[in-house]
Amino acid sequence: MDKPYRWTSADVIRKVKFAAIRHFGKKNLKVGHAGTLDPLATGLLLVCIGPATRRAEELQRSEKEYLAGISFGATTPSYDLEKDIDRICPLDGVSEEALRAVLPDFIGEQEQVAPLFSAKSVDGVRAYETARREWRAALREGRPFDPGELLQSSRITIYDLELISWSGAPVQAYRDDGTGRIRVADISGRQLPTAMVRVCCSKGTYIRALARDLGEALGSGAFLSSLRRTRNGGFGIEDAWNLDEVLEALS
Repeated sequence: MDKPYRWTSADVIRKVKFAAIRHFGKKNLKVGHAGTLDPLATGLLLVCIGPATRRAEELQRSEKEYLAGISFGATTPSYDLEKDIDRICPLDGVSEEALRAVLPDFIGEQEQVAPLFSAKSVDGVRAYETARREWRAALREGRPFDPGELLQSSRITIYDLELISWSGAPVQAYRDDGTGRIRVADISGRQLPTAMVRVCCSKGTYIRALARDLGEALGSGAFLSSLRRTRNGGFGIEDAWNLDEVLEALS
């Protein structure tokens, strides 16, 4: 299915599971997904129901494809818009030509440090639980917070990177109305160079971390301003149902 913006993957599964239990009349029905999408990402989320949950691990191992909006010249603690901009960076080395030049360096097998604000498990605890606790403590105490100190790297593979578009126009970002559980930083109107990049990668690749690393490669900073998963193995976004269509099918 096509995961809605500002919904966690777990939110989607809870909603679908409730409808599926009523539809199939089975209280102990298993429902799960084959690969988490961040709350501020949209796109393909494979939902497995009943016996299909046995395929979840196999499906998670599939190659993934994303369309990533990467904005340069600033950073956020979460490497996306779930946290406000915390640092403005120089743009001297940032250009379309410079980005095209460094993209090939990121193709292939490599070590990647995941974002601390992620679902990665560290000593049995989700990284985002540790990150949010430490981040709030740093805010209270008025000290800087460096999320890069608490995670080790993982081996991932990026199969292909393609620059789709480049724009120096003000970032068009979602304006948070304050009613949702997932907060979105308001950066509308900021003049940040933004690239749209197609990424084909292995399981375990964090596109937010790729955005961070591309910013550093250009001698600046960067964060993920949009993300859409378009493929998971043999499944494409063109075949996905939206949430309303799924719920109607199970009604």
